[in-house]
Amino acid sequence: METGRTIGSISRSPLTPLSPVRQTTIPLQHPSRTPLHATSSTLPQTLIQIHKAGVIACLRAQNVKTAMEAARAALAGGVSVLEIVVTTPGALEVIKVLCKDYPSVKFGVGTVLNIEDARKAEKAGAQFLMSPCTVMEILHWFRGSEILYIPGAMTPTEIFSAYTAGAEAIKIYPVSALGGEKYISTLRKPFPTIPLIASQGITAGSIGKYINAGASAVVLSDAIFNKEAMMKEDFDEIRRLAHLVTLEASLARKGNSKIKR
Repeated sequence: METGRTIGSISRSPLTPLSPVRQTTIPLQHPSRTPLHATSSTLPQTLIQIHKAGVIACLRAQNVKTAMEAARAALAGGVSVLEIVVTTPGALEVIKVLCKDYPSVKFGVGTVLNIEDARKAEKAGAQFLMSPCTVMEILHWFRGSEILYIPGAMTPTEIFSAYTAGAEAIKIYPVSALGGEKYISTLRKPFPTIPLIASQGITAGSIGKYINAGASAVVLSDAIFNKEAMMKEDFDEIRRLAHLVTLEASLARKGNSKIKR
């Protein structure tokens, strides 16, 4: 068991929860656990792919069939990191199939709010998990494991607390309500080495602004899975939108190639 480590001038005790609430229920160690906060040479492969892609496609659907077809359309358009929201009917079944059919793609489950759903997502083959907030029980269990947990945070205090507790990347949510890319740029000043993933309300055409402001990646929902296209099951349109946003992210990344660590 780790007893803590010092990173920069920050001394961490990796198993000390930030709050005494529920601390007795937090699992102490994941079976595949590795050292807290990997160095750049041992960065989680999922995080590396997220950074290279610049885009995490976030899929919500009303049924299994639509979810499957919309996911395949987005992948055909160039998406290489795909998150399916846990409330999508059959989300875990879709993840299982996609993981087998697209081994080079990173698949995750989003809006995970409890350890039970997190463990189910892991069994289904998810390589990353995301939450709109920081769920400490999930963070402690998956910290340093092969499954990347990306907790959500809004304020500088929340961001720093999640990072010092072991998060390898932080989802900034709801970013558009907080000032959009300007907020990311502001956060970069005190937190130059923490990977920040911008989420909520991001549109095509603004991806480059977020990446240039310092975001490691952006989460896109309607910008790819357009509501009208989803309702009409217009998967050609979804593929077209996916191609446009992944191209935009690629062009932005070429001008900002240094990984945020």
